[in-house]
Amino acid sequence: MKVLIIEDEVQAAQHLRRLLKSLEPDWQILDNLDTIKRSVQWLQSNEAPDIIFMDIQLADGISFSIFEQVVVKAPVIFTTAYDAYALKAFKVNSVDYILKPVDESELALALQKFKTWSGNANAAQATLNHIQDAVKLLTRKYKSRFVVKVGEHLRTIETVAIQYFYSQEKITFCVTADGRKHILDFTLEQLEEMTDPEEFFRVNRKYLISTKAISDIISYTNSRLKLVIPSSQDNDIIVARERVQDFKRWLDR
Repeated sequence: MKVLIIEDEVQAAQHLRRLLKSLEPDWQILDNLDTIKRSVQWLQSNEAPDIIFMDIQLADGISFSIFEQVVVKAPVIFTTAYDAYALKAFKVNSVDYILKPVDESELALALQKFKTWSGNANAAQATLNHIQDAVKLLTRKYKSRFVVKVGEHLRTIETVAIQYFYSQEKITFCVTADGRKHILDFTLEQLEEMTDPEEFFRVNRKYLISTKAISDIISYTNSRLKLVIPSSQDNDIIVARERVQDFKRWLDR
């Protein structure tokens, strides 16, 4: 097997090399690259390796941008110091990752998973597709501000200042902490795509709510949840029953 390592920390790269040599002495390590630029150039001018070990934070940025500049034709195992919750997309899509410092037993499990994939062409292609999907998800740019009309004037409201969005009689509003509401030219469905799902959750057909807006959560009838939001005059903001489990996972991220 031919291995490419993309890692900008010298000690981490050396540690990974030692573990790989110990676990798979016959494997060939082709190169160790430390930047996005060098990685893209290497992948454009060389045959694809059998597997890539890739750190997420490189010397010149986040390694996800490599996938935006070149077609990666090999399975990837990510090595990272990031908290696991930040990589849920990879876990869900069966793309493996290892938290640093790399542990030999964790590496061995990842290699075994890779070997299972490598013997199945369909699984290998599916893995590459999942990587691309996960990269798109984690590198998506969310809206940082909205333009609203105040009388005859236009103002901007930072997304972080918004407590929640809601729809009423086919009109969509955003509400800030002081209770002020402003009309937006977007539907709630569009706003779901525009806002960071780590910060906003669609609790029902009417409300898209920020974590910071919620002051209390109360058990309600039919296995639903009732939210207390001080900036809202609506005393019946209910998490729809079919969304309760996803809502709990969202809170517990």
